[in-house]
Amino acid sequence: MNAAMISNVRRLSFLFLLLLLWVPSLQAQEPLTGFDLQVRTLAENCRAEVQNEMEKLISSGRLSMAQIFDTFYIPIPNTNPQKFKTAYDRLTDEVLRIILDKYLEKDKRMLFVVAVDRNGYLPTHNTRYSRPLTDDQDFNTKNNRTKRLFNDRTGLAAARNKKPYLLQKYSRDTGEQLADLSVPISIQDKHWGALRIGYKR
Repeated sequence: MNAAMISNVRRLSFLFLLLLLWVPSLQAQEPLTGFDLQVRTLAENCRAEVQNEMEKLISSGRLSMAQIFDTFYIPIPNTNPQKFKTAYDRLTDEVLRIILDKYLEKDKRMLFVVAVDRNGYLPTHNTRYSRPLTDDQDFNTKNNRTKRLFNDRTGLAAARNKKPYLLQKYSRDTGEQLADLSVPISIQDKHWGALRIGYKR
C-alpha cells in the first residue's frame, strides 16, 4: 500500500469516527410523522411554560441566574442510583412538577415529561416517578427517578442538543424501549438543557 492509499484510509477512518460521534445529532434530521409530530408540539408548548416559570423565579428574585445554572451537585446520602441536590431543585419541585404532570396526562403513550440541565441532571420528575424511597432498590429505580444525573449517551445528546428537536431511541434502565423527543430549553437566551418526552411509538 503506497503513501497516498494509506493517507486515504486514514482520512476515511477519521470521517467514519466523526460520523459515529454525531449519530445522535443526525437523528434530529429524521422526518417526524404521526404521533411524533404531536409529541413535538406538546414538547414545545411544555418548554414554553417551563421557561416562563424559570424566568419568573429569576425576575422575582427567588433565584439568580447563577443558581439556576448551578452544576454543583450535592450527593444525597444513601441513595442508589445516586441522587443530588442543587441550589434550585426545591423550587423547581414547587413550580415545574405541576406543568410536567399536566403534559404527561395528555396521552397514555407518553411515559415521562421532564426538564434536564446540560449535564442531564433531572431536578424535578413527574409525580408518578417521585414516590417515597424504600428499602427495595428495584422499586426505587422504577418509581423514584428524580434528582438523578441521566448522563448516558441518549441523555447527554438530548441535554446538549441546540437544534429545534432531537428524536432518539432510548433504552431505559427499567428495561423499556422508548422514543425520546427533546427540544432545547433556554433561560434568558442562554442554553440551559432540554425538555424530554419519552413515549411509545
